[in-house]
Amino acid sequence: MVQARTIAALIAGAAALGFAATASAATKIKLATYVPAQHAGSKVFEKYLKEVASRSNGAIEIEYFPGAQLGPPPKYYDMALTGQAEITQFLHGNTPGVFPMSEIGTVPLLFGSAEIGTKVMNEPEVIKYLLKEHEGMHIVQLHTHQPGNIFAGKNPVAKLEDFKGKRVRVPSGPIRKLAVSLGAVPSGVPPTEWADSLQKGTIDGVFTDYGGAGVAFHIGPVTKYATELYVYVGTFCVCMNQKAYDGLPAAVRQDLDATAAKHAAEVGVAFDSLDDIGKRIMTKEGTQPINLSADEKAKLQTIAESVTEDAIESAEKKGLPAREFYTLLKSLAAKHAQTSRNFWN
Repeated sequence: MVQARTIAALIAGAAALGFAATASAATKIKLATYVPAQHAGSKVFEKYLKEVASRSNGAIEIEYFPGAQLGPPPKYYDMALTGQAEITQFLHGNTPGVFPMSEIGTVPLLFGSAEIGTKVMNEPEVIKYLLKEHEGMHIVQLHTHQPGNIFAGKNPVAKLEDFKGKRVRVPSGPIRKLAVSLGAVPSGVPPTEWADSLQKGTIDGVFTDYGGAGVAFHIGPVTKYATELYVYVGTFCVCMNQKAYDGLPAAVRQDLDATAAKHAAEVGVAFDSLDDIGKRIMTKEGTQPINLSADEKAKLQTIAESVTEDAIESAEKKGLPAREFYTLLKSLAAKHAQTSRNFWN
């Protein structure tokens, strides 16, 4: 990681050589996410990217567009790839089949918190496996949300057999397989439509975390039950259009990467902090938390292992090194769990 003094020196040198633009000629960079501005993770992204802009000596200005202002959630990958927005935050699972290696990070019961998942996903040896499927974009930072649960609109999931026949929103390929294994009917309803779909009964439940349910997309008023599985995480990329990244002064590029690395753990902690907040909001709105029995949790573990193996085998058949990648993720998760919050403890 480039130290702060080194970064400052690089930027000063760039300015002296004429690389940094004046404020009037600043490059305007759109930062876009479908996540609302009040979300703790969004606040961290906005903060650290504006830090970079403020240190760029006028080379860049950040224009922030949270809350799906520029389009629905599945579009944010295309925005970064095409440069419609130079930097976007997107969920890998919103574009099924495009990020098969990244989705290995979403198999059930892999990461016990967003802090663990985010630390792991930003390890250099992990990113090496993911560069090809992010071609055309520069990975600024990867992160996960905290482990997710099932939020039911009307009928509780008190045991695994209660999933049978339920129409549930799923965030990724592996969790789609989990839903099917549990007897549920998976659906790809985007976050901005969860509340309306639950209220109308077109879906019965949503796989997400308490932050997404209670804070970001506010489904508490239409959710009667929250079964606390803490079973999976979703993986996200804060990615920059490659041409836009290459067009920045070298010192600014280095500062951007170093600042993102410095704040990586903070992003994970921010997502984890929303679990308690989201749960408080939802319980006040009438949502009832449910915990599975020890026997039901043991059944879930067995099903999760089968789903993970199936996801690995499916990716391997496509010529991807999924098993060695999963082994790496599992090892790094165990390492970072020693110094991070863990919802399984």
